[in-house]
Amino acid sequence: MPGLAPQPSTPVNFDMPAGACDCHSHIFGPPDRFPMVAKRLYTPPPALPEELAAMHQFCHFERVVVVTPSIYGSDNHATYYGMAAFPGVARGVAVIDENTPEKELEKLRAGGVRGIRLGFAMASVTDPGPAQKQLKFAIDRAKTYGWHIQLYADPKLLGALKETFAAAPVTFVFDHFAGTTAELGLEQPGLADVLELVRSGKAYVKIGPDRAWAYPEPGPRAKPNYAAIVPLAKAFIAANPDRIVWGTDWPHPSPSPLPGKKFSDVNEDYPIDDGDMLNQLPKWAPDAAIREKILVTNPARLYDFPPVTK
Repeated sequence: MPGLAPQPSTPVNFDMPAGACDCHSHIFGPPDRFPMVAKRLYTPPPALPEELAAMHQFCHFERVVVVTPSIYGSDNHATYYGMAAFPGVARGVAVIDENTPEKELEKLRAGGVRGIRLGFAMASVTDPGPAQKQLKFAIDRAKTYGWHIQLYADPKLLGALKETFAAAPVTFVFDHFAGTTAELGLEQPGLADVLELVRSGKAYVKIGPDRAWAYPEPGPRAKPNYAAIVPLAKAFIAANPDRIVWGTDWPHPSPSPLPGKKFSDVNEDYPIDDGDMLNQLPKWAPDAAIREKILVTNPARLYDFPPVTK
């Protein structure tokens, strides 16, 4: 069922550097080939590799990181499917659990996976105790395979785990603006700790803003308030421009069903224009050299891409 995923209509208004990478996209394959777990928060429409390729061509992205979404649990086949559509320019971030065999972990590494994801926010994990147990497991696996650990979590939880992050022998990536919310501003709980981790070089932050804005009204049809994000974006970039990457979160899945809908009803994606969203970056980082770090240099380091040939 192609043609369902959002496509941009606003041209990018700045020069995208060669090798620009979208560090956070999802593939939702045909449900008959890629079954979703029964205990999931939402049911998205298909979002296929050819649709992702069309968005990337429009926005001038040349590299991609495909991230396994929560609806598949620890089944990474849709991510393999997505990476295979972009030979030589794709990496992956997988979800694993205690039952994932070593043989599969080796396959993930060989197949281009460079990180594993913990979705604390999606699983409503807010207590540092249970989070520590999951982190210990993930750190052991990441250390063995040379991976980073990507976390989607409330900034208060990230702040509570600051010492664990600082002492761990692996790198961390906080997605979706490190779980921060634009309307809570620069004084929101946990933000200072997150900025300290970024400043130290221990953590990266994905600043694609599709979950951080202040909505004028609830629901996926609401338009983003990008102006509200400016202080947060500038604070993260100022903390350490060498630890910031861009992730679209395409196809912008809505993890909460609309009123009157069940989780098993197909839930429309947020109608995000990725060109318009990408055009916010020069407002946050007017210096082209900083944008090249965010779009090219930092992703190449983090995801083990080869140097860009200019």
